[in-house]
Amino acid sequence: MKAFNDLADFSNEEIKALVALAGRLDSNPEPEALKGKVLSLLFLSPSLRTLASFQAAMVRLGGGSFVISPDMSIHGLESRPGIVMDGVAAEHIREAVPVIASYGDAIGIRAFAERKSIETDMQENEFTAMTNLIDTPYINMESAMNHPCQSLADWKTMDDLNLPANGGKFVLSWAYHPKALPLAVPAATLHMAAKRGMDVTVLRPEGFELPDALMQKAAAAADVSGGSITATDQRSEAMEGAHVIYAKSWSSTRHYGDRLNDQKLREQHLDWCVDEHWFENAKDDCRFMHCLPVRRGVVVADEILDGPRSVVIPEARNRMLAQMAVLHQMLGGQS
Repeated sequence: MKAFNDLADFSNEEIKALVALAGRLDSNPEPEALKGKVLSLLFLSPSLRTLASFQAAMVRLGGGSFVISPDMSIHGLESRPGIVMDGVAAEHIREAVPVIASYGDAIGIRAFAERKSIETDMQENEFTAMTNLIDTPYINMESAMNHPCQSLADWKTMDDLNLPANGGKFVLSWAYHPKALPLAVPAATLHMAAKRGMDVTVLRPEGFELPDALMQKAAAAADVSGGSITATDQRSEAMEGAHVIYAKSWSSTRHYGDRLNDQKLREQHLDWCVDEHWFENAKDDCRFMHCLPVRRGVVVADEILDGPRSVVIPEARNRMLAQMAVLHQMLGGQS
């Protein structure tokens, strides 16, 4: 495996094999599988679970890792081509990224969307500019429009819970958040659930529709896997017969990059906080999923997050296990 960038790059059989490998590495550890291997971790955006889970994964497989981030060790990182660097930035990605990659056997890169232009972010310009600089195998630890590590863990979580693929109803719901957040997780989650073969409903207020290109990508995956894609702003309709609700906040696509108008629009939807009333038409055992971090009382009520519907803790632990499987395959472990 030379790259783990998008679940769309893998067949369902390959994804299921990674999920199975993750489970096997949990029950039957291989503490020397990656002995002597090094993972370079470049974080241009903040992290808790991604950072900790990748470090833990490498240690559990017998390897090591190191972390580089602007807050820790880079005095400004410039990405613009042809720039005269007489300002704050002391490093340019054209030197920094190849050097960091050269110290490891693989590199993980995390770089959020700039959220100035939806067209630019959809093209993944920043992330692609960095991966084009290296020959080292790489892992997308979250880019402008993708988060395959989270999606692989979420796939495993639903398999662990025996949630149905074909015939399973998956609700990806927008939730209120005081800030405009990236589209990476909802985009990746939408595609993942469709690729798994589920009937996916995107529940969102007007003005927070996901871009057509993301919906079309998911629809194409659903067609192959036997699922379906719909979108609505009607909560009771969306939750009818749902097996799982995955709550996530994201920027207004109508006012993308326009902070003030985005804020005005989202503040009309303070009631989009998941509580027990949301589940009135769902399956009795409908589960609540979220990638974390999550704002209690804003995105979801305590009664849900602390109750039997929530699977956010095993979901987060599966980040480590899923990444162990990816690293095992990428760095030479035998599956």
